[in-house]
Amino acid sequence: MLEELQRRNYSAATTRNYLRVVADFARHFRKSPDKLGLNELRTYQAYLLRERKLTPGTVINQVAALRFFFARRSSVISSAISCLTHRTGVDYQRC
Repeated sequence: MLEELQRRNYSAATTRNYLRVVADFARHFRKSPDKLGLNELRTYQAYLLRERKLTPGTVINQVAALRFFFARRSSVISSAISCLTHRTGVDYQRC
């Protein structure tokens, strides 16, 4: 995720914030962020609004960071699945 943020020329402050948000999200559920999904994102969003009483603008910023994480993870997973399921003859295509 860090490399992708840097490649897209996000500011240092945004990069630090995005990484912190993903770490907080994972810490909240006591799981690796790779093992969390959209249901946990919705639950976390409600937690931020109801229990932490963060402003909607702050929650929107945190959700943007998590969307970036999930979008990046999804594209990597999609590429890997595509790579594994695309057949050329009998053998799987090498990626």
